[in-house]
Amino acid sequence: MRRTVAEHQAAVAGLLRWSSGYGGTEPENLAISDGLGRTLAEDVRAPVALPPFDNSQMDGYAVHADDLAVPSSLVVAEAIPAGSVPLALEAGTAAPIMTGAMLPPGAAAVVPIERVDPPQFYSAAERARGEATVWLPGGIDDGLYVRRAGSDIAEGEVAVQAGTLLGPAQLGLLAACGVGTVLVRPRFRVLLLSTGDEVAEPGTPLAPGTIYDANTTLLEASLRDAGVEVTRHRLLGDDPAVLREALGAITATSTHLVLSTGGISQGAYEVVKQALANSSVQFSSVALQPGGPQAHGTISGVPFLGFPGNPVSAFVSFEMFLRPALHQLTGVPARRPVLDAVLVDAVESPEAKHQVRRGLYRDGKVALVGGPDSHLLHALAGSNCLVHLPVGVAALSAGAQVEVTLFGPVPADPFTIEDVLVTEEDDADGR
Repeated sequence: MRRTVAEHQAAVAGLLRWSSGYGGTEPENLAISDGLGRTLAEDVRAPVALPPFDNSQMDGYAVHADDLAVPSSLVVAEAIPAGSVPLALEAGTAAPIMTGAMLPPGAAAVVPIERVDPPQFYSAAERARGEATVWLPGGIDDGLYVRRAGSDIAEGEVAVQAGTLLGPAQLGLLAACGVGTVLVRPRFRVLLLSTGDEVAEPGTPLAPGTIYDANTTLLEASLRDAGVEVTRHRLLGDDPAVLREALGAITATSTHLVLSTGGISQGAYEVVKQALANSSVQFSSVALQPGGPQAHGTISGVPFLGFPGNPVSAFVSFEMFLRPALHQLTGVPARRPVLDAVLVDAVESPEAKHQVRRGLYRDGKVALVGGPDSHLLHALAGSNCLVHLPVGVAALSAGAQVEVTLFGPVPADPFTIEDVLVTEEDDADGR
């Protein structure tokens, strides 16, 4: 029986949740400099308020509360640089104060330097000679250009919640609060296998009838980009006994998931199917193109996923099934942006399947890149999104609205079809 995309997504998410053992792993304590891209394991409360004291938002003059209402000439007091602890400000005086410097006791506002006369600071020698006075306008609001203590976050308040994916902004906040280490969820661990007598390692001589292994690099990069710790197994040929031996050495202490590509379809030499014929692993047909053949189950209690052998099928399988499941379980990676877009091209799709095409999205439009075939890596490399044509859609005309999932950067310049690297016409002509 054929599964829907949603049914297989739920099956993969459930498999990882209940069988990976990830939920029982201990969190790691890291320096905040190592926390980028990790998921926070517990709430972090601010050990200090931000700002920790009232300070100046501008370079200017700190003014006493008694001198705000009417225009006045004030004696210039001692300057207040950032990082110093000032003396109390007396009425009838104004203290030069730098941005970020602590507001002196008695001060109620800061007047920017450009709003006073003269619009400049006096030298220390001029202040020492008693020549320094400054004219300030009246009608100054209490609190003008003053950053109040705790106005950003109060001491003891939750600064970053558990489950948050730590990016530059979150780490910057924690650093500002004085937090030096963070408790984060451990990385999810994947053992990555690739099978096939016809594949060779990149960088080695290519024998007749063989191709270079793209899947391992493609999936390893996808997994690492998703925050996963990856162990690559050597390439395995089409010998079920060799594969069974490799799988038999896997333990739950070393990995949370085994992921393989190839060997799960309907051919005569489907090594993964043969090796796992008597296991609990299920081999399914999902109403998805590309990426229809799928395998999932457990081996010695460790979750196992099998993706198809064509590289685009493997990439689509990762994006549609494994990446969302990793987000649900670990909080890493972040969800892919999903947007509505206007089709530049007309398109046809098998009505009984959810077809996923590659596209170039920008400026609210998407152009299809390459055809639907699952071997078109050049087209994938020229794309930045997956274009979804769900079950029930047989054809769409140019100008129709579709849903796209972004996986790459969006060009900033206006959209032109000439910018598409590989068009369907190129693909049809064999170029």
